[in-house]
Amino acid sequence: MVSQLKNSLHSGSELGKPEFIVYVLLSEDLAHHYTGMTTDLTRRLMEHNSGKNKSTKAFSPWSIVYSEVHITRTAARAREKYLKSAAGRRFVMQKLIGIKY
Repeated sequence: MVSQLKNSLHSGSELGKPEFIVYVLLSEDLAHHYTGMTTDLTRRLMEHNSGKNKSTKAFSPWSIVYSEVHITRTAARAREKYLKSAAGRRFVMQKLIGIKY
């Protein structure tokens, strides 16, 4: 079961500042996930699905299963780093995707 969560911590665009979005993608076959950061989630998903990213090219199409907005690049990078750690991968797989990991 794929969880379609959106966690908006703070919308930087409301203040005229750029938003930094941390996201998790899930492959259509539900066997792979990818965590990244961007300022334009729609564009980035299109890049992943069009094969412009070497690490996701073989497993497309992708869908967004989780995203959260940060007001600083530093905060977004820290969260992305956590989600890529062992504890973060467990969180992604168990809480967001619903798979025992």
